[in-house]
Amino acid sequence: MALEKDVFMNTYHRLPVVFTHGQGVYLFGADGKRYLDFTSGIAVNCLGYNYPPLVKAVAEQAEKLIHASNYFQSDTSVAFAERLVSAAGMTKVFFGNSGAEANEGACKIARKYSLMKYGAGRHTIVTLKGSFHGRTITMLSATGQDKFHKDFGPFTEGFRYIPCGDIEALDRALDGSAAGLLIEAVQGENGVVPQTRAFMSAAARLCAERDILLMFDEIQCGMGRTGSFLAATGYGVKPDVITLAKGLAGGVPVGAVLAGGKSADVLDVGDHGSTFGGNPLAAAAGLVVLETVDNQAFLKEIARKGEKITTAIRAWNCPSIKEVRGKGLMIGVDVAGDAWDIMTACLKRGLLVLSAGQNTLRFLPPYVITDAEIDAGLAVLRECL
Repeated sequence: MALEKDVFMNTYHRLPVVFTHGQGVYLFGADGKRYLDFTSGIAVNCLGYNYPPLVKAVAEQAEKLIHASNYFQSDTSVAFAERLVSAAGMTKVFFGNSGAEANEGACKIARKYSLMKYGAGRHTIVTLKGSFHGRTITMLSATGQDKFHKDFGPFTEGFRYIPCGDIEALDRALDGSAAGLLIEAVQGENGVVPQTRAFMSAAARLCAERDILLMFDEIQCGMGRTGSFLAATGYGVKPDVITLAKGLAGGVPVGAVLAGGKSADVLDVGDHGSTFGGNPLAAAAGLVVLETVDNQAFLKEIARKGEKITTAIRAWNCPSIKEVRGKGLMIGVDVAGDAWDIMTACLKRGLLVLSAGQNTLRFLPPYVITDAEIDAGLAVLRECL
């Protein structure tokens, strides 16, 4: 920890633990202590740690081919793309390295689609207040939270924010200058805030009527996290563009922007690119995640486990708990005190949890967590609260 302060830029508020390895839903510190993980590396390690099929696939692919330039094709990468577009019900995919990169690609699709069809001046991307879409300069501009904007202006122009759930504001914002609407079905960094079904239905209707691309940022809430393969499915909505990352390859970096229908063939040769995007190593890992998660019985278990957690916490009637909300294994708990203090108390007792704002705890356990492990984690959380 002392060396970290010497060599890393001071960009993270780190908790006092150093991890050396993991197994199942547990991480192990350099001091030998075991920690039950309710974070999944912020929704990344969705199948936990040392998941045998994932480890096997990565090791075998590393022996064959880790990277190939995108001037050429990889059999593993093509198989991954085919499986992903099928699972998502889309037509085409572009692979990058991260969620921010995927969202950049989505905005480029929306702007080019609008430019080709309607000419210049129709390029605004509408997003929601409280949203989080990444940390590049342009995705900070897309993010509807002032705290992320401090010190980094000027930002890319052409973004407009509206309140979550405000259908009248949505109607006004989707005017003749709008090219796309970018939404998180469940906002993660803003405290785990699900959108209402009425708002999502209105968004789909207005975008379709006005030929504005409906784009879902499913980087944190997708890949089964909410109990359906895509969070959009749970709302009965079919977006034009979907972005994925985090849990997409179970810990190996990859991001994806998927497009269907009128948006599928917008990007042409030279319009976009990514040196490492969709490399065979990430593709091999992603195939294992898809084969595991794209399964109705598996998804039903995610939903059941999430309901078990929220039902248990609500039953405590704890005065320090103000609200419990979420979908599947994406859960937010508003607390009376500082969430960081509770995170620290849980860490000392061997439980890893996250925050999402000053007064919200966020739980994103690995999908493979058992009922007994949930009970053990909840016992620690209740003690700390």
